[in-house]
Amino acid sequence: MTARRFVAVTFVLSRVTVWILALYVVLEFEPNPFPLFAINEGSREVSHDLGLITDVWARWDSAHFIEIARHGYQGAGFLPAFFPLYPGMVALLGRILLGHYILAGILISLAACAGSFWLLYRISERHFGDEAARRAVIYLALTPMAVFLQAVYSESLFLLLSLAVFVLAERGRFGVAGVAAGLALLCRPTGVALFPALALLTWTATKSLRRVVLAMAGGLIFLAYPLVLRQQRGNAWGFLHAEKYWQRKTNAWGPFNGLWSAIDAAWDGIQQLLGRVPHPDLATNPDRIAVLNLEYMLFLILFVALTVLAWRRLGAPYGLFAAISLAVPLSMPDRFYPLESLPRFGLVIFPFYMVLGQLGARRNVDRVVIGTSALLLGATTVQWALWEWVS
Repeated sequence: MTARRFVAVTFVLSRVTVWILALYVVLEFEPNPFPLFAINEGSREVSHDLGLITDVWARWDSAHFIEIARHGYQGAGFLPAFFPLYPGMVALLGRILLGHYILAGILISLAACAGSFWLLYRISERHFGDEAARRAVIYLALTPMAVFLQAVYSESLFLLLSLAVFVLAERGRFGVAGVAAGLALLCRPTGVALFPALALLTWTATKSLRRVVLAMAGGLIFLAYPLVLRQQRGNAWGFLHAEKYWQRKTNAWGPFNGLWSAIDAAWDGIQQLLGRVPHPDLATNPDRIAVLNLEYMLFLILFVALTVLAWRRLGAPYGLFAAISLAVPLSMPDRFYPLESLPRFGLVIFPFYMVLGQLGARRNVDRVVIGTSALLLGATTVQWALWEWVS
């Protein structure tokens, strides 16, 4: 099977399977009524589109993206936490589709997902060969958080742009790569991780400070966002403080503060599950909080290990991108769940799949990755479809 056909088949089969599973779960089981009431009753037009087949991919933060696409940033105070590129594209396509914003969001996510599969194959094939590249694509398709690749979320678009930065830079197109990095920053705040990596790629290839500066100039695209916020809300820098609505704030110790908080939370979780006196902060649904914090810690350990491997096997730009991508959420820990959403943040750190694709040459490793990922993806899809929080 040719590489192009392999990527296309993997994309179609994985996305259709996840879609069918989500629809089956919604039809077979009763969704959690609380978020349905909390979100849908307040904005039915935001949460519904063409019926169940599309609505199943509009959960949780999807409502915020669609609200921005419909009305801009003039709503609640936390909206600037959602950067403008993805909702802006949803706004444009949604109007072309006569107001079907959920459908527009799904189509954008699916198109970006397909492009990401292909770019991941191309860049992995360049570094590790065809077989490793095919495994990398399969691992991305089956990763536990892959539900977000077709949801009304910005993950697929950010992943596509991140891959494009590295693909373009390795082809010597540093200026265009800088533009892609600027667009990625307009998509998600972790886009900042692309610029040190791009600077290093540019300097290594050209030894020209001028070329590095020109590549970095793509970041000026981001200035469009504060200009929009100034016009619509009167506060150009509102995005800097929007995370406080999720009880997150940046500490002077940066990622070390998040790491310490995560270790402390994991230890409290162990104490709770062993039946000892729980930490005061675990008074509400303590077992669930304990399990989630331990799960997040396991993901962090895995991601750190993959970051080290990416640095050693792919080079400093890839390792730097992965390290900074982890450092950003670690610098803003949540009170009860210091590593909340870390698995979803890891979804878009593409060097992880490249390294796993190489490691998967060992049959036992390949079986463990595919088996574990498929099982967790199934569980995540069930949670997502039933309006349980997935992060």
